[in-house]
This record gives sequence, structure tokens and C-alpha cells, in this order.
Amino acid sequence: MADRSDRFPRRDDDGRVVGLTDLLALTAAGLITCFAVVLLVDASGAAIGWGEFGQASGWLTLVLPAWLFIIEELRAWQAVRGRLAVVISGGLVAMAVGLLIAGVAPGPPLISSGVGAAAAAFAYAVYWFYGIRWLARREGSLQ
Repeated sequence: MADRSDRFPRRDDDGRVVGLTDLLALTAAGLITCFAVVLLVDASGAAIGWGEFGQASGWLTLVLPAWLFIIEELRAWQAVRGRLAVVISGGLVAMAVGLLIAGVAPGPPLISSGVGAAAAAFAYAVYWFYGIRWLARREGSLQ
């Protein structure tokens, strides 16, 4: 039987993802999975005449990464009292990055907002990873 540190993603005893590369890989996997589903739904809708292909919102690709951060990581870091401050400030930073990138990305809404969603998710992952650890050290709940 594989021990907890041998599985992907590597997690500590509290269920926290231990490496930035693991967190970024999980984020990428969630983005790719959701984008594939949105692409399939958009293509199906276009095929039956519900609209033009490429007009769906790429922001829907944030569903699984949001689940990762809001449910999994937030729960794993429950010992850190100020974690909601990291969530809110990270969300604001991620929204700014995502909207900026989506605004300059060429292509139909599916592509431009999908690129913005990916930028937002990766920005949030990096912000969360370093921000929550900094806060936990400052509070003394992480050595």
C-alpha cells in the first residue's frame, strides 16, 4: 500500500499539498479537465443550433481549481486563523491578473476568457502557496 507521500499530490499529515509543483499540476489538471468539458458543451450546443461555437465563457474552467482551493486547501489549513485574509487578497490579485490577461488575449470569448481563467488560477495558486505558509509561520502554527 502506498504511503501518503508516495501519491500525487504529495500531502502532509494535515492534508495540505506540500509542493508548489504539485499545487500547480493539480491546478493545471483541473483547468484542462474543465476546459475540455466546456469545449464539448459549446461544440454540442453549436452543432444543434444553440449558438455559435466559441461563444461560451472560458471562465467556467475555474470550477475544479476553485474546488481545490476553496474546499480542499482551505479545510487543510483550518489551524491558521487568518486564512480568509489570504483567500480574499489572493482572489483579488487573481481576478486582476485574469481580467488583464483576458482583456488582451485574442480570439473568441471561449479562448480569451479561458486564457484569463488559467492566468487567474495559476496566480492564485502561487499566491496561496506562499501566502498561507507565510501567515502560518507568523502565527506560529507552521515550523
